[in-house]
Amino acid sequence: MADKRPLEYVGTRTAEYATPLERIAVIGAGQMGNGIAHVFAQSGFPVTMIDVSAAALEKGKSTIAKNLERQVKKGSLAENAPADILGRVTTETSLEKASDAALIIEAATENVELKYKIFADLDRVARPGAILATNTSSISITDIARQTKRPENVVGMHFMNPVPVMKLVEIIRGLATSDETTHRVVNLASQLGKVPVEVNDYPGFVANRILMPMINEAVFCVMEGVGTPKAIDEVMQLGMNHPMGPLALADFIGLDTCVAILEVMHDGLGNPKYAPCPLLKKYVAAGWLGRKSGRGFYSYS
Repeated sequence: MADKRPLEYVGTRTAEYATPLERIAVIGAGQMGNGIAHVFAQSGFPVTMIDVSAAALEKGKSTIAKNLERQVKKGSLAENAPADILGRVTTETSLEKASDAALIIEAATENVELKYKIFADLDRVARPGAILATNTSSISITDIARQTKRPENVVGMHFMNPVPVMKLVEIIRGLATSDETTHRVVNLASQLGKVPVEVNDYPGFVANRILMPMINEAVFCVMEGVGTPKAIDEVMQLGMNHPMGPLALADFIGLDTCVAILEVMHDGLGNPKYAPCPLLKKYVAAGWLGRKSGRGFYSYS
């Protein structure tokens, strides 16, 4: 029989379990979704990864396998661990399969209408008391929660990319998010070996409120001929001690995602300084989205 204790008490990082752990569902098998599924499975939780595309699910699980093998090579994971971890990840194409999860984390594309639809559907299929979390990097948690009849159970759980490596998780409570929901996800993030930081529900939260204007300004520097992408990134790496330059980071995040976040901030805060640079929008229009398309500010072919 499944353990019915609150989620913060059931996580463990050991290989043996006295009782089964509560199931986690992750909506989306892309870069963020498979990373979130990875860290939960590695911490012992059974995970259902859901995506409308069977091909995306196959690619997502393959990515988890590759990242686990990388951990083995680095000596941070036992050689026999990947098979056990992958065995905890099941894949499904129907949202109905999230009905038995204690926590459902949406990690779909950063599109307002898509997220609204997913949460309205999750409200219908999720079991009573289940926490509905979103990995959104900028969209209002209060607005997302309004699509459900359980706004007290809706919360932002914004993981950083790449999820298995980065320690931070922004925990964002909407206007109606309960103390209990917030407490449970904070404790759960800690169980994953992450550092949960509580922030308030404003466009872009903290991470992207600061990061995206920097990336946007770097793109303006390219557009105005102040420097090449390589020169701009080297200045920030060598002069500011950033591990990755802003333009290489934008390529890694996805230029379309950067534009989407900036537009949410521009609309929500009404300040022209958040408007995406015309060159950034032009790259997206051309399909130059960064690493995932093979070309952005750098070529990845």
